[in-house]
Order: sequence, then structure tokens, then C-alpha cells
Amino acid sequence: MTSLPLIPAISVAPAARRASMPPQHLADLDLAGRQALVTGLGEPAFRAKQISNHYFGRLVRDPQEMTDLPAATRERLADQLLPTLLNPVRELACDDGATRKALWRLHDGALVESVLMGYPDRVTVCISSQAGCGMACPFCATGQAGLTRNLSTAEIVDQAVYMAGVAASGVVAGSPPRLSRVVFMGMGEPLANYNRVIAAIRRLVSPAPEGLGLSQRHITVSTVGLVPAIHRLASEDLSVTLALSLHAPDDDLRDELVPVNQRWKVAEVLDAAWDYAARTGRRVSIEYAMIKDVNDQPWRADLLGRLLAGKLAHVNLIPLNPTPGSRWDASPKPVEREFVRRLRDAGVSTTVRDTRGREIDGACGQLAAAEDNDTNTDRAGEAPA
Repeated sequence: MTSLPLIPAISVAPAARRASMPPQHLADLDLAGRQALVTGLGEPAFRAKQISNHYFGRLVRDPQEMTDLPAATRERLADQLLPTLLNPVRELACDDGATRKALWRLHDGALVESVLMGYPDRVTVCISSQAGCGMACPFCATGQAGLTRNLSTAEIVDQAVYMAGVAASGVVAGSPPRLSRVVFMGMGEPLANYNRVIAAIRRLVSPAPEGLGLSQRHITVSTVGLVPAIHRLASEDLSVTLALSLHAPDDDLRDELVPVNQRWKVAEVLDAAWDYAARTGRRVSIEYAMIKDVNDQPWRADLLGRLLAGKLAHVNLIPLNPTPGSRWDASPKPVEREFVRRLRDAGVSTTVRDTRGREIDGACGQLAAAEDNDTNTDRAGEAPA
């Protein structure tokens, strides 16, 4: 495990959390909105393109590096368009530097995480859409922490821009120097922060200077199954991949593992997924965490196979990365292999997710939970004022 150097973190006391939204940032606005703001400050409209090209085209997040802008103009525009959103707390690397996890403290003290994963043919970033999560899945560290607040559009986008800059620096050895994929599988339920997530996607896929210029097909949005939001996403004229965190094929168990199932049952959630596939032509990814002696029985593999057979779907089995002190553990490899065999025998495309980041608290929410625990321990040891 390697600790990576970062710019000095700005101290934001956790006790000062107000669950308030951050100041407006250029990534909160489309290009027309940025131009309107710039002209309202008495600057020519082309300054909006200049500063946007720096941020999205050159991946420059520090206004002082935007030297083609006059110093006075740079300072004024930076105050209005480039406030600091992500204050680095910790950054760790493993897998010979191919996996890098960043922990950020937001302006109100909330903690969020981002993970960069380099492969020979691509670089993927997993980003957060909320600080914490309100879905209360018991095997998930973020779900155990509860929801602090939704992230702003720019707080979401800034994670991707930062990690795109890390990729461009060439430090992810053996991988292309360009971010190519973004997955909304970090902290939070993306479809519970619907409007800001959609706005963030549009920034990510619009070409510079409007946005980052990624392919829509290289964006994945995960959900535990918020049925109305899935139908709404299908109408957005976007070609992103929908990833459904199913984790159990039967309502009895899914009610426990994914509490939102008590509102929308397996059949209704899958119907919404098939509607998304039909309207977009995109294959749905079925996410299934393999949990020892909980959801890994052969009969559940057979039931899942019957539910998915003939559908435009792919199963992504996830070896559970247990959280400290949890009663949940990963399925043994022979059990996992049998689960895969039964799904494939049913004609269902199935893969097992590459396990990354176990040495750096790789599961969503683990690093934030550890930081919160460290902070609380430090504060508990302080003498009362």
C-alpha cells in the first residue's frame, strides 16, 4: 500500500457539518450559463470558453495555472467559477499503482470517495453522487453510515476531472493516459440525486469546452432499483449503461439485503430494467454481491437464471469486500464458480468482477468510515473545553 502525496488538505472540522450545498462552480452550469455569468461580471463571453477549456480540455483545476487570462480577470472569475470543492484528506494506491483511491472532505465536512482503476486498454473512475447513502443496505459500509446530503453537479464532475488529470499525468503505469469510463458506483444512490446526476452526465459526455467529452456508452449508472427514476432515465435520450444492484432473486431475501425492495419488488424492478433496455437498446448489468451462506445457494443461481434468460442482461458477480466487524463475508471460490456455471448453463452472460483495492479499504465507504472513526477517536481523547 502506498500513500500518495497530495496538495495540503484544507482543514474543515467534521463538527462544523451543515449538510449545505457548496458554492456554484462552472461545472454546475452549461456553457451558455457560464457565458451569462461571465458577461454579468463585465467580462467578454469568450472568457467562459477560455476557463472551460482549461478545466475540461486541459484538466487544469488551479486558476493560477490559467496564465492566458489576465491576473485580475483570473482572480475574479476563479472566485465565481472555480471555488475549491474537494479538499484532499488521503490518497492511497495499490495493485502496483493501477488502483488509486481518494478520500475528500467537502466544504461542510462531509466525506466522499473516488477510485481510479487502470487497465491495459482503459482507465475507469468510480465516483460518488452522495455523501453517505440512505438506502441502508446492511452489507455496505456507506449504507451503514446513512445519508449526509446529495452532492452538487460540480462536486460529482470534479471527481472525474481530478482523476482524468491523474490518468493524464502518466502515473497509472501500463494504462492509457486518458480517462475513458465513469461509473456511478461510489458512495450514494445516484437515482436518489437524479437531477444533479443527469446534469453531471451531460457535462461528462459533452465535448470541451462544454464538458469532458466521454462516450455516453462508457458511462454506467448504478441503482438499487428506484423504479420511477429508472423509467425516467429511459426517457432522457442517453445511451448510458444501467447497472441494477439486485443481490437476491427472491423478495424474502432482497427485502433484507436491499430494503428499498419493500417498496418495489423484484418483478417490478426487473420490469423497469427491461423497459430501459427496450427503449435504449443497452444491455442491463445485473450487480450481484456474493455473500457467504446468504445469497449464494445453487437454487438462487437457478432462480436468477430463469428470471434473466433471454433478456438483454449481463450478470456481474461481485466478491464481497467485507467491512470491518461485519457479519457478512465473501462466498468461497468453489461456491462462486458453481453459481457462475449455473447462470451460464441458463444462457445468461456472467462474469466475476475483478477484485481491486482490498489493501486500501476498497469497498465503497470504507475509507470514509475509517476517517470518521479516527476523527471521533481523536475528539474523544480531547479534554473538554
